Amino acid sequence: MRLSSVLCLLSGLKQLQRRERGTAMLGVLLLLSLTSPVALVPPPRDPPVSCRYCCDHLEPAEGSGAQPPTGGSSHMPEVRTYINMTILKGDKGDRGDRGTPGKTGHEGPPGSIGPMGSKGSKGQAGLPGDPCKINYSAFSVGRRKSLHSLESYQALLFDTVFVNLDGHFDMFKGKFLCHIPGIYYFNVNIHTWNFKETYLHIMQNETERAIVYAQPSDRSIMQSQSLMLDLELGEEVWVRLYKRERENAIYSDDVDVYITFNGYLIKAGVEGK
Repeated sequence: MRLSSVLCLLSGLKQLQRRERGTAMLGVLLLLSLTSPVALVPPPRDPPVSCRYCCDHLEPAEGSGAQPPTGGSSHMPEVRTYINMTILKGDKGDRGDRGTPGKTGHEGPPGSIGPMGSKGSKGQAGLPGDPCKINYSAFSVGRRKSLHSLESYQALLFDTVFVNLDGHFDMFKGKFLCHIPGIYYFNVNIHTWNFKETYLHIMQNETERAIVYAQPSDRSIMQSQSLMLDLELGEEVWVRLYKRERENAIYSDDVDVYITFNGYLIKAGVEGK
């Protein structure tokens, strides 16, 4: 065997040993990458060793078929490490325990009002009320001044109070205001004026209910009118003097009371205020 062949064989064995060491190191790094998140860094490689024979300057033996080196040195191919991370993904683990609920959030704004529901059925009748409870409403007022008709209607005002339970009669307006619905009795007494007509109405709200009338006469007389009215809550009852198109008047003085207006509840309906 030629000496150059022996040297080339020894050089090849050394390179093979280096490759085996590199392969072993690569296996260790691969094992570490499976158990640790540390990124793999390929180990530094020795610079490629060119296989140079001591007899490279000699021509190959004739008929041996060996080709002389062309570049003067040969390089080892670079080995790049590539790890397919998809094969390292494990199986899906079990679901963890439910955590503690968080704090309740702030209350949101109220929503819009929904549509009105259908009308419900009629309920049962309530228990009977207290039979000892009695409703009262009564008034009695008077006037000490005479009154003559004007161009328009006038409400007859009163300046003297005899009875006015719970203030149901308004002295400033001259009107009784119904606070307890039911049936009421009313009475008006007036004194006529000599040679003048007397013309008044008992009014329920703006409706004429009864007239108080006396023809002109040379003598003054007392005139009266009474009636009963079924009133609802908030209705008014008052006395109205007719306007001037019919000259009329009522008489009174500052000493005696000639004019009175009275009313009281006879039977209450639905309980009022």
